[in-house]
Amino acid sequence: MQALSRRSTELGLIIMAGTITTAMYVLASLGKNSTIPPIIVPFFLALLGLLLVAHFATRKLARGADATLLPLAAILHGIGYVMITRLNDHLAGLQTIWTFVAIAAYIGTLLVVQRVPDLARYKWTFFILGAALLLAPLVPGVGRSVGGARIWVSVGPINFQPGEFAKILLALFFAGYLYERRELIAASTWRVGPLRLPEPRHLLPILAAWGFAVVVMVGQKDLGSSLLFFTLFVVMVWVATERATFLVIGFAMFGAAAYSSFRLFAHVQDRVHIWLDPWSQYQGKGYQIVQGLFAMGDGGVAGTGLGQGHPGLIPAVQTDFIFAAIGEELGLIGATAVLISFVLMVGAGMRIAIRAERPFEKLLAVGLTTLLGVQSFIIIGGVIRVVPLTGITLPFVSYGGSSLVANYMLLALLMRVSDSTARRIGELPDDPTIIERWAAWKLRRSIGKVSGNDTVEMSTTP
Repeated sequence: MQALSRRSTELGLIIMAGTITTAMYVLASLGKNSTIPPIIVPFFLALLGLLLVAHFATRKLARGADATLLPLAAILHGIGYVMITRLNDHLAGLQTIWTFVAIAAYIGTLLVVQRVPDLARYKWTFFILGAALLLAPLVPGVGRSVGGARIWVSVGPINFQPGEFAKILLALFFAGYLYERRELIAASTWRVGPLRLPEPRHLLPILAAWGFAVVVMVGQKDLGSSLLFFTLFVVMVWVATERATFLVIGFAMFGAAAYSSFRLFAHVQDRVHIWLDPWSQYQGKGYQIVQGLFAMGDGGVAGTGLGQGHPGLIPAVQTDFIFAAIGEELGLIGATAVLISFVLMVGAGMRIAIRAERPFEKLLAVGLTTLLGVQSFIIIGGVIRVVPLTGITLPFVSYGGSSLVANYMLLALLMRVSDSTARRIGELPDDPTIIERWAAWKLRRSIGKVSGNDTVEMSTTP
């Protein structure tokens, strides 16, 4: 009953998220045009209907899953959509289409992934697919560069960032490989001076996979994704082995890599110089950051009000700097609400990992949650000058179809791990999956045919 009651909680939170989003949509329209949008009722019904579709799919396919993840994603998505609508009507229309695709991807992931441990068997397939996606932007005629980073792929009218999906595939690979070799890696039987390290044959494959991903991302000048993959690797190895040594080594490797990148790459030096002193480059490369700081300063505590600010003065505001737009029009209160939502999502993901009893599920939940939390930290930290700015999206909030679809797929995998744990510890019956039921039906049918043929043969035997 405890697991089933989560769906009722989720339903109430979903309705609340839809109502808040609709209210924000009205306020943004009033602030911008001084009119209530005539489509407000259809908008509310369509929004609520879409969220309810996701909820009822969860109720049917993952009844024991966490009750807070989907509503938190819905409210973040709603805030982002209202800001995009307020900034650019054309992009809002495209984001609407991607929203339908993202919800479909969420439901499709729940349908396809019925048993989480089965994914561990395909770890090398996930690596090959992830590597192919990472290399895709480098293919002539297919990949293209935007803002100095070659991270886009164009196939006909469709443009997407394959790295958004590669991060999930690599998390699946790391979880599968570490699940299989975690004890051998943790044993650390190879001595190098005072250090005890794992045997190279156990650690080299995952080091090669990580190194390949980081080198490709650096070559594409996608520094944010490079940092994301590096953090994913270090955290998952640390959790798998339960040895703080790997965390210390990871920090040392990060320091060495950061210093080397600063010395070797001009664009890294530019990012660091802009981070340290954007004001002296206000008319040049520091313009975007300074405009973001002006916007958030103008917002103050309560904000200028939806539709009352000037976030359009910030370059790439709908993608890289949407948090600055939120800080301007919703103020410190609204920006803090967004931060709290991400903290709650990360907390829910880590709770799922702690509850999981199977090592593969635990590692996968940690990896997926790390991706979500670190990506949010990198872009928000860049906007508010805690870290150098890197051009990645804010999950569920920024404009972008690739990011939205990939993050809903990530969310579905976390929900599946949560549901699997609930069934395993007996919070609800572990009923056969749809695929297992279909396989059982086919088996019964084939047995029935064989039995029928045997009966006919026996009846015709003299």
